[in-house]
Amino acid sequence: MAKQNPVEASKTYLKSRQTAYQQTFLAESSAVKAVLKDLEKFCRANETTFNADPRLHALLEGRREVYLRIKNHLEMSFDSLWRKLGEK
Repeated sequence: MAKQNPVEASKTYLKSRQTAYQQTFLAESSAVKAVLKDLEKFCRANETTFNADPRLHALLEGRREVYLRIKNHLEMSFDSLWRKLGEK
């Protein structure tokens, strides 16, 4: 079996990870919906993370970054996700 080139290996890994996020968070259960709703609020998904205290601001921005990562894996097409994450 031929070894994948590094770009193709990265794409395979990213697609597998995206599928795992989708299988986890797109289930139609009330538990999954409750978790996503809680994370949306806890991570301040739809509000500013600004705080005059730079440490608290960094904490809040980190939470939001995690939430956005989950949402990106759920909502973006693979090609868009690859452009956003794979080219870094």
